[in-house]
Amino acid sequence: MILLQLLVNAVALGAAYALVALGFVLVLNATSAVNFAQGDLVVAGGYAGIALAAALKLPGAALLPIVLVLMAGLGLLASALAYFPLVRRPPTAVFISTIALGIMIENGLTAAFGGEPRAAPPLAGAGLVEWGGVAISRQRLAIVVVAAALVIAQHLLLARTQFGRRLRATAQDREIARALGIPAARMIAAAFALAAALAGAAGLLLANEYFVEPGDGAGYILRAYIAATIGGWGSLAGAVVGAFLIALFEVSLSAWLSYAAATASLYAALLAILFLRPQGLFGEAAQRRA
Repeated sequence: MILLQLLVNAVALGAAYALVALGFVLVLNATSAVNFAQGDLVVAGGYAGIALAAALKLPGAALLPIVLVLMAGLGLLASALAYFPLVRRPPTAVFISTIALGIMIENGLTAAFGGEPRAAPPLAGAGLVEWGGVAISRQRLAIVVVAAALVIAQHLLLARTQFGRRLRATAQDREIARALGIPAARMIAAAFALAAALAGAAGLLLANEYFVEPGDGAGYILRAYIAATIGGWGSLAGAVVGAFLIALFEVSLSAWLSYAAATASLYAALLAILFLRPQGLFGEAAQRRA
């Protein structure tokens, strides 16, 4: 029963991490650059839920669509500030600009909310659900359901819609996409918006169970980077698998060992994967680095 409980907890945490990693890989594929502000956008989503709950007195489930829209807008702003002005500069310029944007978000949140841990409202209220002899919190079930719905919606958007086909074409070859009449700049901006919306949803999901602090962004971007590396650089499916593996290490090993030992084990597993399969578990969508 204990193992099943740990597995459920790992699935809930991994589902939220998967949203962060998906957004990370979306921008990576669209721009060939790493958005190091992705982790701070997760934190911004958590604080957006906290602020909206105080202002509107709405439950977490009702706040989710508002957070998605607000964070999509923030993603568009991020692309306008940190990517498009530097698109013809060396790749390190975007690298630095996204780090700077993340620092701006972190310090802005600190100034507005202070540095103490805060909690967003729950999505499904307090209490436990008994299932197969395992007690599962309603919030963790809500995390799994909402994250799964968002992952499926993102997959259907990319695989089944004209917008998704244009976005994938832009990610595969921007110049050919432009030659075919696809507005590549708009598609890149849309990738930033979608990535920020996923990050914001993850922030809202995590900020109740695990609380949120302005400085948490570095941890989230590191997990997204590791997930992308484990799964395969540029692979959306691989990013999801990598996110769940990270959560499994964090939850299961932390229960039996110390958190430090669990973290060390995660990095040992990462090194083993890089040694045995450098392209990641799912290979690479494109042979490129940023």
